[in-house]
Amino acid sequence: MRAALLLCLLPLAAGAQEAHHHHGAPRPEGAPPPVFIASTAKPFAGLMDDAMAVMDDGMKRAPMNGQPDHDFVTMMIPHHQGAVDMAKALLLYSQDPELRNLALGIIAEQQNEINLMKAWLERHAAREKQ
Repeated sequence: MRAALLLCLLPLAAGAQEAHHHHGAPRPEGAPPPVFIASTAKPFAGLMDDAMAVMDDGMKRAPMNGQPDHDFVTMMIPHHQGAVDMAKALLLYSQDPELRNLALGIIAEQQNEINLMKAWLERHAAREKQ
């Protein structure tokens, strides 16, 4: 009996896990991409959900061309931006000096890496045109 109940609940648990990993329904065709706005007008949990939605959407829309170096960079840019957005949300709500310092470091480092990756993409695109 217990095993049968477990087997019945497995699809529900898998569906919940799947929804968690994909952060809800896909964006409808033609709908504008989600935007992250760091503001205390939303609770912290809402800001984290927004940051994840923006990151997830950006990673799904990353222009892939089958070249590992290029595809890695195009996926990592929205991933790093997600970390920046989450750190900004923390700065709005946390007074913990250690975590605030960590968040500031994440913003600085991840933004620097985003800039490096964008520059790499520009150089890479210029090489392809030669």
